[in-house]
Amino acid sequence: MESFNNLMQTEIYGGKSLSDLVTLEFLAEVLGSVVAAVVILLAGFIVASWVKRRIVALGDTHASFDVTLFHFLGNLARYVILAFAVLFVLNTFGVKTTSIIAAIGAAGLAIGLAMQGALSNVAAGVMIILFRPFKLGDFIEVDGEMGTVKDINLNNTVIASLSNLKVIIPNSEVWGNTITNYSSFDTRRAEWTFGVGYGANLAVAERVIRETIMSDSRSHSDPEPFIQVNELNSSSVDFLVRVWVDAAEYFQYQADMKRKVKEALDAAGVDIPFPTRTIVQAEPGAQENEASQAA
Repeated sequence: MESFNNLMQTEIYGGKSLSDLVTLEFLAEVLGSVVAAVVILLAGFIVASWVKRRIVALGDTHASFDVTLFHFLGNLARYVILAFAVLFVLNTFGVKTTSIIAAIGAAGLAIGLAMQGALSNVAAGVMIILFRPFKLGDFIEVDGEMGTVKDINLNNTVIASLSNLKVIIPNSEVWGNTITNYSSFDTRRAEWTFGVGYGANLAVAERVIRETIMSDSRSHSDPEPFIQVNELNSSSVDFLVRVWVDAAEYFQYQADMKRKVKEALDAAGVDIPFPTRTIVQAEPGAQENEASQAA
């Protein structure tokens, strides 16, 4: 009996003995804290989800806004609200949150030093999302890879290559390299070099090239196209041609014009030269005769 009394008087939690903990008042206090914690957590999840939806919806409302940026901000706001909810729950149970925050900060520093590579990708991802050098659906070239942007997250950027292969590039490699965004502007300037023979009528050749290209509905007349003789090569006179076109039609347009101009020049009788090589064959015994004469 004495040992049982000693057990009941043993300090268990917060200066309270076992006999103090089994009282109705203490159980009601604990139950109240548990209920309060559950309510706080539920409220935190509800508020966090609502705020995230509102931020994402704001990005979807206006076409000029970058959807990726608002998804990132929505997730960030959600995690911040949930973190505060957890701190309120800990305070409900009497836990000193200041010491926990300090411990988390120290652990975060140690983890950050151990994961510099991964964190550099996250930092680069934040820079990409905030400064938006490209967005979803843009056609870009970066780190030697060319394709359409399919996803941008904090760790990497995903593009679909010209062969429709999934290419995953770490964000640190994206942000640290030159980024060529082919979708930033509505128009692009196509450029070709067409060579004609030295005996060709240059005025006729220029007229054929101009009429062929400008008859295509995709060609822009403003700004004015540039079509002029640019180079006198060893076997050809080269015309440099530059014409503006919608960016979405650039690649197919550039390929089509090469074929159309070639066919038009052929139809107009304009000579299109190609590299030639002249081979001079020495007569049999010529080398022996030259050697005997030198002797």
